[in-house]
Amino acid sequence: MSITNQIIMTTMAYLFKDGKVLMLHRTKKNHDINHGKWIGVGGKVENGESPLECIKREVFEETGLTMHHVKAEGYVTFPGFFDGIDAGMFVYSSHDFSGTLKACNEGELKWIPVDAFSQLSMWEGDYHFLDWMKDDQFHIAKMTYNGEDLIEDIDETY
Repeated sequence: MSITNQIIMTTMAYLFKDGKVLMLHRTKKNHDINHGKWIGVGGKVENGESPLECIKREVFEETGLTMHHVKAEGYVTFPGFFDGIDAGMFVYSSHDFSGTLKACNEGELKWIPVDAFSQLSMWEGDYHFLDWMKDDQFHIAKMTYNGEDLIEDIDETY
């Protein structure tokens, strides 16, 4: 049997404390699809790793913080996002973590007031993620981009 579908599995987390959310301004990596954008912390799922294991590892590697309680908020598919290859992303939140924030080799980490979230330069679909964390439902979404333009946004809740 030949498998032709390919998907790159990724994770993203938003950490909250004192009315702020931890964001990463991606400025340091070459050939970065997220260059210049503010995103949550996360990365690609490695072979043999679950999405939950991935997000805990990525958050620790990029921030120095250890998440103790993690909540799955949703799953998003991005058709053709990585040079024609689909991406799938698990979105998480955490209010329970410890450690000391360290410098990140991918950009600047910054605690952003939650009410300023919508003013950041982000992928258009990412603005929805904060709303997901307010409604206590699991979201399954499909966000289709043409370059940086969001051309389809389907979001279902469960």
